[in-house]
Amino acid sequence: MSEDDEPVRPRARLPFVRRPPVDPAAVLAVARRVTEDLAEGLTGAGVASAARGLRGLLGADAVGLADLSGRSTWAGPVPGGTRWAALVDEVMHSEARAGRPPLVVLPLHVHDELAGTLLIAGKVPARATREATEVVVAALSRARLEASAEHAARAELRALRAEISPHFVYNALTVIAALVHSDPERSHELMLDFADYNRYSLARHGEYTTVAEEFHAIETYLALQRAVLGERLRVQVRVAPEVLAVAIPYLVLQPLVENAVRHGVEPRATGGLVQVRGEAEGGDCVITVDDDGVGMAPAHAEAILAGRGPEGSVGLSNVDRRLRTVYGSWYGLVVETERDAGTKVVVRMPMFAPGVVVP
Repeated sequence: MSEDDEPVRPRARLPFVRRPPVDPAAVLAVARRVTEDLAEGLTGAGVASAARGLRGLLGADAVGLADLSGRSTWAGPVPGGTRWAALVDEVMHSEARAGRPPLVVLPLHVHDELAGTLLIAGKVPARATREATEVVVAALSRARLEASAEHAARAELRALRAEISPHFVYNALTVIAALVHSDPERSHELMLDFADYNRYSLARHGEYTTVAEEFHAIETYLALQRAVLGERLRVQVRVAPEVLAVAIPYLVLQPLVENAVRHGVEPRATGGLVQVRGEAEGGDCVITVDDDGVGMAPAHAEAILAGRGPEGSVGLSNVDRRLRTVYGSWYGLVVETERDAGTKVVVRMPMFAPGVVVP
């Protein structure tokens, strides 16, 4: 070794620190709860819980969520002073991130629109703040979509109610009036049926009803139509007792029966037969509405189900969409038809489904 060479000294060993393992299941569970807590948006009752969950995930000193009014909900000690409020105001106007650690405010864009802000206090890595923002945006997007679906379902119910044929109402009242003197007892029965029919079709209802209630509405409607059409309309209704208590979306079956009468049997000079059956098949409730009327081309039925039918023919497509929204894409309507060969509509629903409950 030369004089210029320095001896090689061994590197000092740093103390080994074992980091506590991260439990992926626990992290995912917190993220799921945050999503659930934001189901009502940034003004809902779960915002404070969502902020606590985000604070725990990020290891932040504090986390805040602010809606478009600037009202904030915090988990952890709120930063002193007014800087955070100024940053929120800046983000509201610029719709871009403001501040830097230990205090940043991030915009929450839902469907390209500003929905609020996320406030993070503490030394949190930029990547973690981005991921937290994505979690909140995804939760708010889901909440907005679910709210839109609920509004759409209500609009579809209004459309179904609006499809009640003025022609049918006029004919039913004409028959009732004609029987007042010749058969007052029969006229009284039909008037009660007419009132019952309108009560069920037009009155406010919850989101779900039972198979028994829907079949009662069907029988009331068919009684009125038989009074109008006379011998031209023949009816068979059969329902197994085990499906009577099954909860189903309100006003699902009645439009199918009305379609069978109005568009299947009524156009035929000789009339026809409408059969309605309800039975259990394994874990499913299966309702079939079958008529031997004029039928239609399969392509026309496909267009109606897709919402591309003639103006005013919203019944089948609305019912199909509502069933798929409630139960999933495996369920809905199956239509079998051909010109001059009648139409068969099959509704398949689970006997029990989470959240489908009659109040």
